[in-house]
Amino acid sequence: MILPPNLNLLDGAAIYEAQITHYTAYINSHPDWELAGIYADDGVSGTNTKKREEFNRMINDCMTGKIDKVITKSISRFARNTVDCLNYIRKLRVKNHGHVPQYYVENSHEAIIPREIFMQVQEELIRRRIVHTSPNGKNRTFSSTHSFSNMIICGGCGEFFRRIHWNNRGKKSVVWRCISRLENTGQFCDARTVLESTIEQVLVAAINQTLCDKDSFLSVLKDNIETVLSHGNDTALTDIDKRLGELQAELVKLANSKTEYDKVGDEIYRLRDEKQKVQLEIIGRDELKKRIADMGEFLRKQPTAITEYDEPLVKRLIEKVTVYEDKFTVEFKSGVTVDVIE
Repeated sequence: MILPPNLNLLDGAAIYEAQITHYTAYINSHPDWELAGIYADDGVSGTNTKKREEFNRMINDCMTGKIDKVITKSISRFARNTVDCLNYIRKLRVKNHGHVPQYYVENSHEAIIPREIFMQVQEELIRRRIVHTSPNGKNRTFSSTHSFSNMIICGGCGEFFRRIHWNNRGKKSVVWRCISRLENTGQFCDARTVLESTIEQVLVAAINQTLCDKDSFLSVLKDNIETVLSHGNDTALTDIDKRLGELQAELVKLANSKTEYDKVGDEIYRLRDEKQKVQLEIIGRDELKKRIADMGEFLRKQPTAITEYDEPLVKRLIEKVTVYEDKFTVEFKSGVTVDVIE
């Protein structure tokens, strides 16, 4: 507890006693706190720390571990000199680079967002970081410029198609073209250029194919769900949590043995990474089940074929479109694929 310097006679004594009473009561209100001492330099200016015996004694007690927390009326009590003030504040904070054991505690407090949502965000961040790796090794990242961005793929070279505005002899049109024909990707590609309106018509035709043969596609969706469920590995997460609990307990016992402590710590970090991978797999599997169920619901509730392009519906159902010379292969998010012949 630091009290201000330059306390004068009766007023100073009153302030001194009032602050002692206040801070002593404050400290006593915390059962897990213990008053280490009161440090007050009566009549000594705070512009220089050299002559502040009580202040220096307090800093020394902090450095030797006698004090864990310093309570002061304001940060200016450390020093009127800004340089000195910052020096002491930073001096009392030391990064733990192996000086003392570190502990990783899971679920110590209520999360800001549910774990399920957090893991979904992590999966989406990973998906957006690298959406597609080209045959030449170049990573293509996420783009939301257009609803077809990252959706149209060349069946010849495997590159994405890019949206282009054409002006051919005064006739304007919007087309999609393979990136290999627009950039120097190091590979030759003669994939055709496709009108945006053609892609829209293809998607309408693909969705209508599933609607015209509902029973067959619903049967495929049922098989897809069974396949997803058969690849579940929920027990792995339980096993990892159990092992992490054992290692956490072991870590506490090995606090004084640095070699063994570090070995257990490394194993904990490895298991944490493995746990996150399993969680992402579970989230991905659950997401696929939702997509399959969503398409099943659409097929059951849509009574007739659709007559025009519906962008929200395409975003909801379609994963990608692969362009070939004589056909389009449309892959739904549920895993179902449909060929549309031109």
